[in-house]
Amino acid sequence: MLSNKKNQKSTKKPLNDYAKYSTMGFQMGAIIFLGMYGGIKLDEYLGLKKFPVFTLVLSLLSVFGAIYMVIKDFLKKK
Repeated sequence: MLSNKKNQKSTKKPLNDYAKYSTMGFQMGAIIFLGMYGGIKLDEYLGLKKFPVFTLVLSLLSVFGAIYMVIKDFLKKK
């Protein structure tokens, strides 16, 4: 009976890790998408067609923000 509980806990851990990391990937994708979308809309609104400054800046900031979020989450969990 006791070994059965150990087996249930050991199979739950990889599934929880898989769910946590896949959710983290979706969060990163959403942050980057929203940053790029916001930059594109700002450039369209301001009429910056030759050199899309806000698209570049907001996409880079969103990538760094997503990486920061992942690193912070990794350090918090351990």
